[in-house]
Amino acid sequence: MLKHLTAAALAACVAGSAMAQDYTLRATANSNENDEDYDGLVVFKNYVESASNGAIAVELFIGTQLCSTGAECLEGVSEGSIDIYVSTSGGAAGIFPFVQVLDLPYLMADDRVAEAVLANGSPFVRQMQDMVMEASGETVRLMTIGNTGGWRNFANTQRRVTSPEDMDGLKIRTVVADLPQELVRALGASPTPIPWPELFTSFQTGVVDGSKNGITDIMGMKFPDAGLQYVTLDGHAYMGALWYMNNEKFMGMPEDLRRVVADGFYQLQQATFASPKRKSIQAYEDFVAGGGDLYVPTPEEKAAFAEAAAPVMDWFQQNVDGGPEILEAMQAAVSEAEAQIAETYEADLN
Repeated sequence: MLKHLTAAALAACVAGSAMAQDYTLRATANSNENDEDYDGLVVFKNYVESASNGAIAVELFIGTQLCSTGAECLEGVSEGSIDIYVSTSGGAAGIFPFVQVLDLPYLMADDRVAEAVLANGSPFVRQMQDMVMEASGETVRLMTIGNTGGWRNFANTQRRVTSPEDMDGLKIRTVVADLPQELVRALGASPTPIPWPELFTSFQTGVVDGSKNGITDIMGMKFPDAGLQYVTLDGHAYMGALWYMNNEKFMGMPEDLRRVVADGFYQLQQATFASPKRKSIQAYEDFVAGGGDLYVPTPEEKAAFAEAAAPVMDWFQQNVDGGPEILEAMQAAVSEAEAQIAETYEADLN
């Protein structure tokens, strides 16, 4: 009888602990449930709630329920009405202009380099975190940098693009941030800022001829149905996703729960690194099956794109607060990653 009572008491304690949600984290992503951001949040929620034994509850708000623009959402994080928010670099550029370093073209060659550069705890990420903390008045923490759609490639409705000269005259959709517009100009095309929800119709009506997106976004939004039929896999930028958290909320937790949250963001990062790789397989197949033209530039052609885009580096250093420092940190991180990968190849292949 004592044994059963003890077991019952233990079960009650466990149940009580699981229901005792001492902290609730409100997390939002301005996307949908087919997006890599959502995949990451599901992993984060599952890990944090389990590892905290129910002490932390994570509420997900997907879409624009809590906020609709990067500036509005980051203001919510700063003020504490939103605990966690994810943004592209372009979406945060108005508040943290230096994060546009992630959009600088042709800096990182592939996933292996990008994932090493963006690894939690890397010197580059630490510097970015320090700059976000300082710029926000210590109200916003940058928790991790994941991926949201693979790599940005140029896509259009008009013709195959194999060189910068083929970009001439094309109207390319960009976000309102300055750097993507500078890149499009450098390649000879016309940047045309268009809100994301209006892009499908803009393709149909000819307001824009192209965009710079990953294949999962292109297929998820059904852009081929609007006439987008040409994709050039130039991979000019890794689609980094910056995950922010309200600093007061994070620091208000005991250290053991802060560790759980930090580990949760690591799990989230790994999930978003993996998700586009899997989803892009079917997306590319569907694009080609639907009549899409998929072009892979030669190394020489890709070098020509990089050369044409080189002035964007100078523009970034001259016009963005913190630009020289964060670019130097990223270039150093890329060089270190490439050297480490070369050493690994040397050991693995011989």
